[in-house]
Order: sequence, then C-alpha cells, then structure tokens
Amino acid sequence: MNISNRRVWFWAYAPVLIWTGVIFFLSSPSGSMSETSLIIGPILRWLMPNAAPDTIQTMHQYVRKTAHFTEYAVLGFLVCRAVSVAASPTWRNWRFSLALLLPILIACLDEFNQSFEPSRTSSIYDVLLDITGAAAMLLFLYFIGYKHSVGRERQIP
Repeated sequence: MNISNRRVWFWAYAPVLIWTGVIFFLSSPSGSMSETSLIIGPILRWLMPNAAPDTIQTMHQYVRKTAHFTEYAVLGFLVCRAVSVAASPTWRNWRFSLALLLPILIACLDEFNQSFEPSRTSSIYDVLLDITGAAAMLLFLYFIGYKHSVGRERQIP
C-alpha cells in the first residue's frame, strides 16, 4: 500500500474508529442516566418549566433512546462511507452489509460492556434499537444512492 492509499484509508476509517470510541465512552459510567441528567435535566426543565418530575424523567429516557438510535445511524453512515471510499471494488459491493454488520457487533459489545458496570443497565432492546438506527440510515443511503445513480455505480455522497 503506497502513501496515497494509506492516506485515503486513514481518512476513510479514522472517523469510524473515533465514533466507535465515542460510543464506548458513552457506555461507560460517564454516560449513565445520573450523569446525563446533569445536562439533559436542566434543558428539559427549561423547555418544559411546568412539567412534573415524572414527565421530565420520561422525556429524559426518550432523549437517551433517541441517542442510541442516532449514534448507530451515524456509525452506519461512517462505515458505509469508509467502505465506499477505501475498499476494493469487491468489498464495495458489500458496503451496505458490512455497514450493518459492524454496528451489530459494536452494539452487542457495547451492551455486554454495560453489563459489567453497576451504574448501567444492559438490554437486548437497546441492541435492537441500535441496529434499527444503523439499518434506517443504510436504507436511506441506499434509496438516495439509487435515485441519484441511474446508469452508474452507486456511491454515497
């Protein structure tokens, strides 16, 4: 692999590695409900000043679940982009499958890691939500790529 190819590979896969690190950081005690409530709680109370504490807690849980979906949608995008940019043509044909397989693996490892943290809970439903986020992004990319690539190889932007 020459210098130019290494540079392309690095710029394609570095965001995937960094984002995976962010996901694992968020699965640490720093991403627990009690920690995120220090940031999300005041924002929710500012947005809904008359809301009951139970409502604020429920909304906080919705924000956290939305974060699961979103962080894995971003991961799906980054993996698909990396494979599309830096992989061989054979691997590019499998970019959507690979971009779903890696988030599945990371979601399982993430929840497994959380099972050892006393301040965190581990749930198969979170894994399913993570996979759904990645799959939704990949479907979006597939359909956008399909509509904009009539007569040429599909590429993500």
